[in-house]
Amino acid sequence: MRVYRQTIEDFALYPGLELSEGKMAELTESAGAYSAKMRAVRIVSASSVSRKTLEQRLVQKGENAQQAKEAVAWMEDLHLVDDRQTASQIVSRCIAKGYGRSRAKQALYEKQIPRDLWDEVLEDYPDQTDYILKFLRSKLPQGADERQKKRAVDALMRRGHSYGAVRRALEQMGAETDEFLEDESWLK
Repeated sequence: MRVYRQTIEDFALYPGLELSEGKMAELTESAGAYSAKMRAVRIVSASSVSRKTLEQRLVQKGENAQQAKEAVAWMEDLHLVDDRQTASQIVSRCIAKGYGRSRAKQALYEKQIPRDLWDEVLEDYPDQTDYILKFLRSKLPQGADERQKKRAVDALMRRGHSYGAVRRALEQMGAETDEFLEDESWLK
């Protein structure tokens, strides 16, 4: 059995110490709980994770489900796991990368952030028109053909921008968008 220094100190362990079955069971339980806590600390120190993700990862790594739940609660008590803060960080990263609101929602879903926090963290999501315009100007040379427009629009759609926002940006650039309004089959 592998134990942490804290467990050795808590149980006053030393080489040659004989333990009763009850004391051994208590030691095993304590060592498992401490192991789950230390693994949780390592996971959270590597990246921000939601409460649910942390618990799942602990169980995946071999920790007891109950000990994983207790370790996550311990981390919350220490304010090291906070779904609201993690959600805000995810949204901030999406904004910095120029992603649209839809891509930010997808990121929140992927990180298993509770849905009741989504509206709160997405409430002040900025308008991405400037980013869309900058992107289109870099990708579309003067007199770009329909194929080039389609590729640029598709790239923006993959980044989570709405079709309407992209179309408005194209109009601001003076690009002809009538063909997009009548026939949206080119989006497929």
